Amino acid sequence: MNLKSLLALIVLLPCWPQERPLTEAEPIQHLIANYAAAVDAADVKLAGRVWDNSPDVTFIHPLGEAHGWEEVKGSFTEVMGGMFSERKLTPRDIMVHVYGDSAWSEFSWHFTAKQKKDGATVQTDGRETQIYRKARGGWVLVHVHYSEMPKGQ
Repeated sequence: MNLKSLLALIVLLPCWPQERPLTEAEPIQHLIANYAAAVDAADVKLAGRVWDNSPDVTFIHPLGEAHGWEEVKGSFTEVMGGMFSERKLTPRDIMVHVYGDSAWSEFSWHFTAKQKKDGATVQTDGRETQIYRKARGGWVLVHVHYSEMPKGQ
């Protein structure tokens, strides 16, 4: 390699597009986006790629709770798919905390839906905590606890 080529390489190399390594939080943020998409579509298959499919997962919500993947799936088919003809979950103010093989997220959300029984629009705001663990070569959701925002917030 001659001197001109070497100088050109040294000058241009910093301009070359480079892949940025993922932060520890980005895979979790991607799962939250897929979680919201699974709610929007009442898509059990997509939810199954977000959640750990074990009997140890838990889901606490205003209508009750679900223990194990089979019951959590029911939340998507019976509640999201059964009660609503349209759904839109919008997470916001997402914070992710990663500690080794465990992580949790906390965020606020806005949910808009149309009820199947009468076509009425439902809008709620809430907050949610999700807990993850590393498994299957990546992160999986193992626990969700959500609630509506207190009145006046």
